[in-house]
Amino acid sequence: MLEGSVRKGGNRVRITGQLIDTTTGAHIWADRFDGALGDIFELQDHVASSVVGAIEPKLRQSEIERATRKPTDSLDAYDLYLRAIAQFHKYTEEGMREAVALTKNALAIDPSYAPAAAMIGLCRVRQRMQGLGAVSEEEIAQAVLLARQAIEAGRDEPDALSMAGSTISFLAGEHSTAVGAADRALALNPNSALAWSVRGWVLGWQNQPDSAIEAHQQAIRLSPLDPLAYSSTGGLAFAHMEAGRYEEAIEWADRTLHAQPRYIPAMRIKLVCLAYLGRTDDTDDWLKRVLAVQPGLTIAAWKASFASTVFSPEILALYERAHHALELAERVRRRLAELRTIEHEPKE
Repeated sequence: MLEGSVRKGGNRVRITGQLIDTTTGAHIWADRFDGALGDIFELQDHVASSVVGAIEPKLRQSEIERATRKPTDSLDAYDLYLRAIAQFHKYTEEGMREAVALTKNALAIDPSYAPAAAMIGLCRVRQRMQGLGAVSEEEIAQAVLLARQAIEAGRDEPDALSMAGSTISFLAGEHSTAVGAADRALALNPNSALAWSVRGWVLGWQNQPDSAIEAHQQAIRLSPLDPLAYSSTGGLAFAHMEAGRYEEAIEWADRTLHAQPRYIPAMRIKLVCLAYLGRTDDTDDWLKRVLAVQPGLTIAAWKASFASTVFSPEILALYERAHHALELAERVRRRLAELRTIEHEPKE
């Protein structure tokens, strides 16, 4: 139940709202909004979008917790889907595998359940992006097929459209289809932080940093406490990096890694920006951190796994130039070390 109050003082008005779980009486969410009476219509719009944007992730999280308390034999497709989301948020190899298994079980109950079909693709995206276990080309193809089906069957499901759009863009490189899916989701729910975030990433992959920044900022404004907020802050880091604003990109990457320390895209973004800024001591440290998460990672392996499909040629070139800068810095360090060794060798 959503309840609230309005208080007036002079030309100022304060609106408060809170969401209550009627089963337990617990407060799920609460906030307040202040504004001037002269801007009352603007304030109304702000309150409406903020309430919807804040409530949606809180309500979903409460539903996840409710579903996980249920005995397994009483779960329906929706509950299985919520349990899959809970596993997804663990951000581990085991969690992603379990999320895929749960969504497949949901589809076995209801083959037309678009959010579950789209969720499989989102898991495959994270597995490939993060290196969370091996994902075969057959599994990628199946995820893309399910995403296409989700876009077709879930035309009135904003979350399904958003997740499917992300999958189509990342795994198949079909960016225009992905933007269309995100725009359809936003037409259905303009306050969907997930749809804004997906739109921001796809535009960023197409080398449109300014439009990407606007989309990610909107996602964060709508749902600052969303469990997936790190994706939008990571998207802001990516967009600022491609725009050449490396210091700002590092700030957003740090914010992202504070929320999700294992988010490898933010690590790579920070490493690239440090290379362009010539901060060689820091690049050594961050290169070690990246390799600790993805051992044996090379620029060739990265391009072969997904980068050539996802990124525009300009962004690929940006990463490659940073890689060459890192290699050059490493050669210079080695040569300096050799020279110091020779300088200190005893003379005959």
